[in-house]
Amino acid sequence: MRPFLKWAGGKSQLLKAFEARLPEPIKESKYIPRYLEPFVGGGAMFFYLKTHYQIEQAYLFDINPDLIICYKVLQKNHQELITILAELASTFMAKDQDDRKSFYYQIRDRFNQQRMNLDFLNYNNTWIERAGYLIFLNKTCYNGLFRLNQKGEFNVPYGHHKKPRFYDADNLKKINKALQNTELICGDFTEAEKFVTKQSFVYFDPPYRPLSSTANFTTYSRYGFSDFDQKRLAAFYKKLDRKGAYLMLSNSDPKNENVDDDFFDSLYQGYKIERIPARRYINRDASKRGAINELIIRNY
Repeated sequence: MRPFLKWAGGKSQLLKAFEARLPEPIKESKYIPRYLEPFVGGGAMFFYLKTHYQIEQAYLFDINPDLIICYKVLQKNHQELITILAELASTFMAKDQDDRKSFYYQIRDRFNQQRMNLDFLNYNNTWIERAGYLIFLNKTCYNGLFRLNQKGEFNVPYGHHKKPRFYDADNLKKINKALQNTELICGDFTEAEKFVTKQSFVYFDPPYRPLSSTANFTTYSRYGFSDFDQKRLAAFYKKLDRKGAYLMLSNSDPKNENVDDDFFDSLYQGYKIERIPARRYINRDASKRGAINELIIRNY
């Protein structure tokens, strides 16, 4: 299984590094009694673990309601979603480049207008269409970003992709199976607390702290994710540590830009902090998509 969306901060390139650092009981048994991901995002870690390990119970959270709608539609109505995506892809590909751009903005306008009257709390058929719109926009927008303005409107411009791959039906079917017996919850990361037990494995992939003042990709929700939120998360991490759960967290390393920036070293003092090489793919300046270090922080 692979993520069905391109997501800023996606972890596909780091999965082997994460797997090498799983708790020993999980590596030895290939079994996870309870898995929680308070920032599911594109879901790369969950899909990888679900493919290679037996997960008894899973709880996935995100504050982005449209993202959770996508996951719930894949869980309940993936065939209908595939039909909608096929129709959008067929219509888009039949157009010339100028008309494709116009069609993109038509769908983006529909997506934003739909939000005004959408029932975000109770599952309904409109969710299927909205999930299709979101995946379509993700595959055709600039750099696969998900960005909202202060009004909560999706505002990423058209991406000019020559041959976008809108969806993989076989992959979506596998995701549908993976999401069975999985709890999907829209809310702040602190919502995970009541589900955490002593033998839980919790993987945190929060919106990254920007590497620079111009590299802020934390606007997955209209509220953003500030340094204050990073501090809230560190306090929550310590709280779950006291419950005896296995905890792993990843984030950008501020030392990539400033060797004296000890923001995370101070927040997670006393825990195991490692710096591992990765590549930064989402940057408007291609020359800055080079090697960087990312942090992996564990309590075991």
